Amino acid sequence: MKTLITILFFTQSIFAQQISAVAETFLVAETFVGIDSYNNIFFIKDRVLNKVGIRGTFNFNDYQLGRISSVDIINPLKVVAYHEDTNTAVLLDNKLNEIERINFNNLPQFINTAFVTNAGNNRLWLFNVDSQQIELFNYRNNTKTIISQPITEKVLSVASNFNYCFVLTENRLLSYNIFGSVLSEKEVAGFERIFQQDEKIYAIKKNELFRLPSGAGNDENKYSEIKKIELPQLNLMHLYPTQDLLYIYDGKSIFTFKLTQSN
Repeated sequence: MKTLITILFFTQSIFAQQISAVAETFLVAETFVGIDSYNNIFFIKDRVLNKVGIRGTFNFNDYQLGRISSVDIINPLKVVAYHEDTNTAVLLDNKLNEIERINFNNLPQFINTAFVTNAGNNRLWLFNVDSQQIELFNYRNNTKTIISQPITEKVLSVASNFNYCFVLTENRLLSYNIFGSVLSEKEVAGFERIFQQDEKIYAIKKNELFRLPSGAGNDENKYSEIKKIELPQLNLMHLYPTQDLLYIYDGKSIFTFKLTQSN
């Protein structure tokens, strides 16, 4: 993978933050997944999940499972690769070796899934397509906890961490905790995808980036309005937020932006 680091000089004030573009990394990929806390780059190319870092290059693929629909790297030691076509999630270690495979078709109680992500403590967040509900599934004892009431609108995107699950529909942003409480229900429209970091929600709408009020955790009382984040003109193909950095992939390069909290 050819890498080029370029120092840029863009700074823009955004509500309680400043954003500065600091680096560009060339990448040929179909999907940019993200960069973990050890600076490993995760991406999908030719149906293969790749991890590239200072300790080497690792990959995972099982073509019989079909395309990789999503990858959750919130825990770099237990990566979740989800294959929606075959209703299967695969847990991977830090070298992308398979740890465990959960085929939701073969469970005692079949679950037709979508949007499967890591919830920690041997659990997965998932959207049950048949019941139209968010559930917490414990793959160690094959039990599940229903988190939400049936969601009547089309679910467009789901983002989560170990404590909260955020659901974007055509008209709303819904926030839940692991106990099944509805934390927030915001009227939003026209957004296409959401991404979360430390309960902060970023959303894409017509190739523009916004910060949405999540109503959860550290974000509960800080932001109550939708805020546009001013960026250089980029194709927002994929993005990945971390505590201090925002990575944006435009189909050719990963652009790294530094987020600075201001007083």
